[in-house]
Amino acid sequence: MAASRTQAADSGVVRRMWSALGAHGLLSGVWSYVGTTVRWWWIPDWLPSWCPTSQSQLQSAEEQMLRCVVSNIYKQYVHISSNNSLWTLTICTDPVKDKTPMVLLHGFGGGVGLWAQNLDVLSRCRPVFALDLLGFGQSSRPVFSLDAQEAEEQFVESVEQWRAKVGLETMVLLGHNLGGYLSISYAIKYPERVKHIVLVEPWGISEHPDTVETDRPIPVWIKALGAMFSPFNPLAGLRLVGPLGPSLVQTLRPDFKRKFSSMFSDNTVAEYIYHLNVQSPSGETAFKNMTLPNGWAKRPMLQRIDQLHTSIPISIIYGSRSSIDSNSGSLVRDKRPHSRVDIITIRGAGHYVYADQPEDFNSRVLQVCDEVD
Repeated sequence: MAASRTQAADSGVVRRMWSALGAHGLLSGVWSYVGTTVRWWWIPDWLPSWCPTSQSQLQSAEEQMLRCVVSNIYKQYVHISSNNSLWTLTICTDPVKDKTPMVLLHGFGGGVGLWAQNLDVLSRCRPVFALDLLGFGQSSRPVFSLDAQEAEEQFVESVEQWRAKVGLETMVLLGHNLGGYLSISYAIKYPERVKHIVLVEPWGISEHPDTVETDRPIPVWIKALGAMFSPFNPLAGLRLVGPLGPSLVQTLRPDFKRKFSSMFSDNTVAEYIYHLNVQSPSGETAFKNMTLPNGWAKRPMLQRIDQLHTSIPISIIYGSRSSIDSNSGSLVRDKRPHSRVDIITIRGAGHYVYADQPEDFNSRVLQVCDEVD
């Protein structure tokens, strides 16, 4: 009863705030709309009729992203358990076929197409595999466990089953954001399969601060907004606006067009990102269940990094302009005093280091991998 009264009070605060702004009628309409539509959030048949997307449109958008890649790309669905499959790109030439392969794991909301500026260069020295994580991109989108640990294990096991099907004995794991988190988790469980880990702006490393600044209390209206939006998936708003979604991506994230300006002058990147993230929110929901309401990981890697075999080196790449706290890299190094941990900062790059400064990023990754073979 007390919790119900608190939620009601929070809702009242938000309503009064909007009323003061002269938007009470609009808020009432939105409130009613949200209440009637949220229960339809997961029905796949409903999404295409509201969001201008489809599997074939996602496939076409990805092909446009990769049209400037010169290397021959072999594309396939790699089938794993439970009738799931992982969409995979492979670049392998005879001169480097015996080198340890590199496996690229994208971040939250990403897909294989975002490696467009990296595939040609990285594949010169070793075979390169890029896959859409389970629940993302063109891979299967199953229902994940609501438990954070079990959802993480589903991701990890899908990568291991993929590795076995593809036939890789060992690999260099390079992961961005969520992909970095899963790279460590995978290497903890299957250390014999990993020769080197490259973390690019990794998510989920640090622990959430236990202390709260009592002299800077969080305003009630912010708490109320947090309570209102906490049931939703991170990208729910993109689906909620339906046909306005493509324009919304272009408006809110014009930086993506700049990141790939050497390859595209049109809205290729925005269209790809849109179609990636308005399909059924499978991996997105799993990610939400793995995070605290403020975005921190429920199971931060610093609590487990000592379980990683000491023989596996780690290279951590940050962008100098990123909002991600690079101090987590130093904490990882402190936790592994008898192992190699290199921290690399790329000037002029933000969170999407590989797209912001692709030449510098590619060069640094090649230098790291020179020591693998």
